[in-house]
Amino acid sequence: MSNDGASGRIQRIVAILEEMYGVPPARREDPLDALVATVLSQNTSDVNSGRAFRSLKERFPSWEAVREADVRDVADAIRTGGLADVKAARIQGILDHLHSEGGSASLDFLERLDTRAAQEYLVSLDGVGPKTAACTLLFGCGMPVLPVDTHVLRVARRLGLVSERCGAEAAHEAMASVVPPDLVYPLHVNMIVHGRRRCRPQRPRCDGCLLAPECTRSPERTLGKENASE
Repeated sequence: MSNDGASGRIQRIVAILEEMYGVPPARREDPLDALVATVLSQNTSDVNSGRAFRSLKERFPSWEAVREADVRDVADAIRTGGLADVKAARIQGILDHLHSEGGSASLDFLERLDTRAAQEYLVSLDGVGPKTAACTLLFGCGMPVLPVDTHVLRVARRLGLVSERCGAEAAHEAMASVVPPDLVYPLHVNMIVHGRRRCRPQRPRCDGCLLAPECTRSPERTLGKENASE
């Protein structure tokens, strides 16, 4: 499928998702908040990582205070997020790196970079992969970079936007090549909602799903292929 054809299909999927779940409300965060929150979300649930992030912000008055704290105190503050010792060291390492380069723990300079340069900078930080970088840029800088988490990857595979064997890192590149910039945010947010509510890993709720005609896994598409082969 050509990029134009893929972009048209993406537009159709976004429209269907918005019919199902509404237009996602605008969201903009401080970029360093977005980065740390995403680090905390690694290998845990949104509920647990959210609690850990709020606890960290309540415990320390600033990111400089987090950087200067005993790593054990940071780990205690984020204990509910899981892997607290690993994540505390990772967060402090990032803050130390930012401080050594710019004199303060801040990512405000990212908005002065182009998208590619901002991505390359973030993934150069220890513990920051493509998904964490994409979340930071999308939610912290408003840049059209689509994060591919487990929900987005599962839904993208089932919709045939990426191959079944495509991993998360490859999916970032594949999706970036076909998703129009203005559709990155609504597609990402509503794919996550869809993955949580309907397109679940086990026993997806296909009945009544408006995306069934687009889905490679839906009973409707499967039945159509079987009938065509008879």
